[in-house]
Amino acid sequence: MVKAYIIEDGQKPTKEQLDEVREAAKREIQFDEDAPELSPAMYKVFRCSAAQRSRRRKNA
Repeated sequence: MVKAYIIEDGQKPTKEQLDEVREAAKREIQFDEDAPELSPAMYKVFRCSAAQRSRRRKNA
């Protein structure tokens, strides 16, 4: 289950929100057909594309 929160500039997360994040961090990742585990080769491609995207955003 995914929850989304909109946090405005200067707003701090509530204690309940922080507790939710801490609990979620303890859970194991569950892969399925919509979000399969990446192979080492696919993970490398993903990291490279994310790095290139970040570089383009800095230059824009």
